[in-house]
Amino acid sequence: MVEHILEMRNITKEFPGVKALNNVNFKVKRGEIHCLVGENGAGKSTLMKVLSGVYSHGEYTGDVIFNGEVQKFTSVRDSEKAGIAIIYQELALVPEMTVYENIFLGHEIRRGAAIDWNETILQAGEMLKRVKLNVNPAVKIKDLGVGKQQLVEIAKALSKDVKLLILDEPTAALNEDDSENLLKLLKELKAQGITSIMISHKLKEVIAIADTVTVLRDGQTICSLDAKKGEITENVIIKNMVGREIDNIYPKRNFKPSNETVFELKNWSAYDPGLGREILKDINLNVKKGEIVGIAGLMGAGRTELAQSIFGNAAEYQLKGDLIIKGQKKVFKHPDDAIRAGIAYVTEDRKGNGLILIDDIKQNITLANLKSISKNGVINQNEEIKVANEYKASLNIKAPGIEQKVGNLSGGNQQKVSLGKWLFARPDILILDEPTRGIDVGAKYEIYTIMNELVRQGMSIIMISSELPEVLGMSDRIYVVSEGRITGELSIEEATQERIMELATN
Repeated sequence: MVEHILEMRNITKEFPGVKALNNVNFKVKRGEIHCLVGENGAGKSTLMKVLSGVYSHGEYTGDVIFNGEVQKFTSVRDSEKAGIAIIYQELALVPEMTVYENIFLGHEIRRGAAIDWNETILQAGEMLKRVKLNVNPAVKIKDLGVGKQQLVEIAKALSKDVKLLILDEPTAALNEDDSENLLKLLKELKAQGITSIMISHKLKEVIAIADTVTVLRDGQTICSLDAKKGEITENVIIKNMVGREIDNIYPKRNFKPSNETVFELKNWSAYDPGLGREILKDINLNVKKGEIVGIAGLMGAGRTELAQSIFGNAAEYQLKGDLIIKGQKKVFKHPDDAIRAGIAYVTEDRKGNGLILIDDIKQNITLANLKSISKNGVINQNEEIKVANEYKASLNIKAPGIEQKVGNLSGGNQQKVSLGKWLFARPDILILDEPTRGIDVGAKYEIYTIMNELVRQGMSIIMISSELPEVLGMSDRIYVVSEGRITGELSIEEATQERIMELATN
């Protein structure tokens, strides 16, 4: 039996105007956990799409050798037959169907022409046991949390007799407990002989789980690092990813915010008619000019609901309390009201709610402030081009031009476009909800640098983040939310991960 379950030799893949992969070589040993890292746009997902048959043989050059044989996959179904399964960050489950229906969707268990539902349910239960998920197979996917849905995806892969499991940013949308459970499961699957490839930007997880780490940069293989040789460290990975050393991923600010309060919430509460309960309770907080205020808390604590209630209340919560901007009480009935009052909101879901993926960079950047480049309802296209080019340059958006479709950009560059859209609205108060979710360390550093420059210019930022190092590294003050209440306010000097978690679980 060959030592390497997978070899990808001299893989080159081109798109119009872009060479996404340039002579990439990639080897994976049988029975290991192999992490694939690199900046957004480095080619990681493209390489895995070549491997899994999304890009069929003939659309790239080079060889894919799996289990010692050259493969010529023309579809995902071909790679699945060979024993390869890929799980994307956006899960491919049908919400209205049951767990057992999803697990065997596309490869149903049949007795003659009919589906054998009893055997399907029985085998689905066995798959759920393998992934340590204790749920009724008859429950609908929509009734499960994201962490459990992720385990259903893995159960689905195991039902296809998978030999190589590929996970693309599997913990990006998970809380710490679910992330830990998933990584533990990968180690258990390794003990069962299943090889895994994991793409991740979370370097601490990579270091904790990887036997080997391969780094891609600008579509090329930079190096492979071996855990047994002690080569896998955060500094080594970062240096190879970005081509330089980043001494401090959270750039320091050499100035302090002013004492002028620009934003306040007093006794702010929100009732959700759909859920039939109060989701925010007596929130009191304030933001100073030129300050970054961090909002920390566990998933489901009410952080995003807080942002949405401030930004025009599009979710139509029943609100009580006072929202005060620069000393004046405001009532927003629509996000337009919030924008006019100087508030902008960069959503955590950039693909679903933040951007129009089929439109280009130019159209997305100007979307929130079209009035400023329009006359009598007609957009001045020359002005739109000028504005878009300015933001592309100032935010270092990596793309061939402003006509590039946003859906074809990497996650980090999509986030910069989303940020540019709201900066063009010229806000005084910027709400950032998970500003660096799913983007690499180099792009994170660029986002943090932009944030520092914005507050230096006098903007105020409310930053919601699930990453405690990010909250601690970027905030001037931190509010902790638990079950819709603020359970503590911490200065950055007194804040620690332990103290935040203590307050988050109150």
